[in-house]
Amino acid sequence: MDIVRILLSLFVPPLGVLLEVGLGKHFWINILLTLLGWLPGVVHAIWIITRRPATA
Repeated sequence: MDIVRILLSLFVPPLGVLLEVGLGKHFWINILLTLLGWLPGVVHAIWIITRRPATA
């Protein structure tokens, strides 16, 4: 499932973060970073998705 979120994050970074953490502070931070530039949003989104341990 993380693969799908990472792929979504490459095109729409806030969507990957939304699916991972919901409408929390990281989502809004990612919106801001994406508005400042696509690459910072992607880096933040991938970091958020990969830092959380996988739940079985």
